[in-house]
Amino acid sequence: MLRDRINESVKQAMKAKDAARLSALRMITAALKDREIAARTEPGGGGPLADEAIFQVLQKMIKQREDSAQQFRQGNRPELAAKEDAEIAVCREYLPQAMDAAAVEAAIRAVVAETGAASVKDMGKVMAALKAKYAGQMDFGKASAVVKGMLGAG
Repeated sequence: MLRDRINESVKQAMKAKDAARLSALRMITAALKDREIAARTEPGGGGPLADEAIFQVLQKMIKQREDSAQQFRQGNRPELAAKEDAEIAVCREYLPQAMDAAAVEAAIRAVVAETGAASVKDMGKVMAALKAKYAGQMDFGKASAVVKGMLGAG
């Protein structure tokens, strides 16, 4: 399970005295704990997060850090941008291999065919199927634009 891998990495970073990596891993575990606590109030919530939920948390953290790094670069603070980039790298270690543009397009075409989507009205159905099948493997913001293009053209 992914959570176990992350916990094992925390132990390894402690033993190696890798402070930067340990800090990033603790940040990840704190975010996961926050998500688990929030899930307790939801119907059927509680217990450890499934890997797909962990992927969502990691993707959100990556997005936040990318935005921060960009702001730091614009503010001429390369040392802070480098710290954010290092945290992004640690987060990405636990995500499945990202799909390239061609693979994303092929996956979208397959899901559009599976769901029988014919117009932009079916976009929600297509996006839900993509998120269920490809959690952690594609940027759904970019995928959304591709889906919209395919369904709008059809």
